[in-house]
Amino acid sequence: MSETSYGETAHTNGYEFTQGGGYVLTEYPFIPPPELQGGPTVRHPVVIVGGGITGLTLACSLARLGVRAVLIDEDNTVGVKGASSRGICYTQKSLEIFERLGVFDRIAAKGVQWSVGRTFAGQDEVYRFDMRQQGNFNLSTQPPFINIQQFYIEGFLVDRIQQLGVVELRWQNRLVAFEQNDDVATLTVETPAGRYQIEAEHVIDATGSHSPLRQWLQVPFDSRRGDDRWCIADVRFTTRPPVERHTWIEAPFNENRAVWQHLMADDVWRLDYQMAPNADPEHVSREEVVRERLARQFGPEVAVEIVWVGPYAYRSECVHHMRHGRVFLMGDSAKVVSPFGARGGNTGVADADNLAWKLAAVLRGKADPALLASYDDERLEAAQQNVCVTNRTARFLRPAEGSERLFRQAAIGLAKQYPFARSLINTGRMAIANPYTRSRACTYATEQSASSAAGQSVQNVRFHWADGSPGCVNDLLDWAEGDLLVLVFGDLSGAALQRLRRLCFDAPVRSVQVLGPDARPQALEHIRDPQGHLQGACHVFGHAWALLRPDGYLAATGESVDTKLVSAIERSLGLRGEPA
Repeated sequence: MSETSYGETAHTNGYEFTQGGGYVLTEYPFIPPPELQGGPTVRHPVVIVGGGITGLTLACSLARLGVRAVLIDEDNTVGVKGASSRGICYTQKSLEIFERLGVFDRIAAKGVQWSVGRTFAGQDEVYRFDMRQQGNFNLSTQPPFINIQQFYIEGFLVDRIQQLGVVELRWQNRLVAFEQNDDVATLTVETPAGRYQIEAEHVIDATGSHSPLRQWLQVPFDSRRGDDRWCIADVRFTTRPPVERHTWIEAPFNENRAVWQHLMADDVWRLDYQMAPNADPEHVSREEVVRERLARQFGPEVAVEIVWVGPYAYRSECVHHMRHGRVFLMGDSAKVVSPFGARGGNTGVADADNLAWKLAAVLRGKADPALLASYDDERLEAAQQNVCVTNRTARFLRPAEGSERLFRQAAIGLAKQYPFARSLINTGRMAIANPYTRSRACTYATEQSASSAAGQSVQNVRFHWADGSPGCVNDLLDWAEGDLLVLVFGDLSGAALQRLRRLCFDAPVRSVQVLGPDARPQALEHIRDPQGHLQGACHVFGHAWALLRPDGYLAATGESVDTKLVSAIERSLGLRGEPA
């Protein structure tokens, strides 16, 4: 067993972890910031507070778009010391974002891909899925899921940010005071070499669920704490189990309580054991108790190395708004969800991806500041959806006496015999790219037709460039360099072609004609979609257009290049609708 000590419970990002040794995390040097040398207070366009996966994703996204920013973090490392097994499961949408940021290849090389999930009640399999067989997962260049310890991704992001050289990372810089007015936000920062102040046009709170900014701003939020208790064991086996996500609703080797089983990087398995509500965290974390639990599951002869152990409890929280003046809340600062379905860290990654292109567009003068209001529209909706979904799972796994327990018993009994009932089994609805249904940055069915796909995410599917070389949606987004992208499927009339050229001249919009296998190109940049995967990913058919945002979401779709496209572009740039 690696060197581990169990002491006082530490509260980190919504989970209650016991301090442990775990992995050795990379440490970064403290470099005295220039503000400590005196002189006038420096104003930055963006200051990010918090160097976890959410803050680093935003920093990397801004750096890729050429936006200068400063990130401060009170620690000198990635991850959380003593809480090695935080986020482990990363969804296809997050992986597509990481591919755009230039870190996906390292994640894929280090992590473990999987797509099959199996759920058991006792000895019976009651539910099974394979994401690769589902149409909304099987065409992307990224797999449905990769399991990898969160601190690895954070480390890859740090390396990439340093390589891009646009965003400054300041370690051991702790925010100790904050104030804002109509003109500017002022942050007071404590370092080993003294205090300093900086000013910011925009402040990003990525500090986690115990956010000091959220407390100072007195941000209202809804909260729910359950009585569920769990214990994580990160272990290595001599004989490996299958590379699948296995869950038990009623595990006979865990007193008929739930169990999760996942493989991560470094050949380490994460096992989550549901404990009794009154379980003593110190007792369930003892090595001999953990080994007894493992022996009951895998047999008395099992040979394991225990890498890390920690008990946790969960709670759910969600703020009422994700923007307060010049401060944008993201990740666990905005919402905390129960750890079911990988809806925690992945949501923070999506928060960062959503805000990055909007900040870049505003700061580069390509969009109106009113666009920033759509961050709250879209990501608050996603946060509320994820809190609702994970709370339902929590109630299924720890049902209250009465109707909830009766429903669970009936669902398990029916699922053992009848396929129709298996979808009722809820051990975590896996995270998806949340659709946006009430955003001011999208044009919806009320302005178009009932078949509008606005607010949907577009998979990173493949196509062919004009010269026949392969490409994918992320390549198109890179080519657009942070501008909106109009994809025109099929032929254009001469008048429509002129309108599109004028639009691209007057606004930060690029356009591409998407051709089938035999169509002839017109006087536009063009690509080929021989199998129709790109058109299908955009949810349009026949002669149509799709307006794609830099975050891979559809701002609007339509059938002809007319005033509706103009309206959609204006709305997507914050030029129509309510002001920020």
